[in-house]
Amino acid sequence: MQTKHFITERQMYADYPAGLETALFGMGCFWGAERLFWQTGGVYVTSVGYGGGAPENPSYEHVCSGVTNHVELVHVVFSPDVIPYAELLKIFFENHDPTQGDRQGNDLGSQYRSMIYTFSGAQQKIATEAKKRYNEAYSKAGKNPITTGIEASPVYYPAEDYHQQYLAKNPAGYCNIGGTGVTCPIPG
Repeated sequence: MQTKHFITERQMYADYPAGLETALFGMGCFWGAERLFWQTGGVYVTSVGYGGGAPENPSYEHVCSGVTNHVELVHVVFSPDVIPYAELLKIFFENHDPTQGDRQGNDLGSQYRSMIYTFSGAQQKIATEAKKRYNEAYSKAGKNPITTGIEASPVYYPAEDYHQQYLAKNPAGYCNIGGTGVTCPIPG
């Protein structure tokens, strides 16, 4: 199993420096979502994987079958002193369509649903407030209501090695990440 990030060569699953936090997002196909976050200042390391369903240690093929209820996820380890969690949520809400339910563009299925998994009560509160603000902004823009789920973090299962940093290894690869044009300022 690949344990070092293809670009930064940092450990993806352990041995993070003190003071870092973790975020977990489902934004459709995880390839583009991961690239979006690994290019963000203050992000220490990223990886892609699955979570939120059953069974344990699913394969990509099993997740794509639609029977596992797992979501394709990007795992983000970040420095909150450099990029606050609220800024990561801004990237999340403004770079995919959180109104589509079990799809993202042409990608259909529950594994592509919009999800925020939180690691603390503080993250839960910030995510819930951000969803409310963005829902109002989407409504004002004449868009459908946000379908993004917000739940406590499930067990995270890293995806197969060929999915890790896929768009760095395959620069011409498929990427469905693209915003809706709706933006929302961060309060405070």
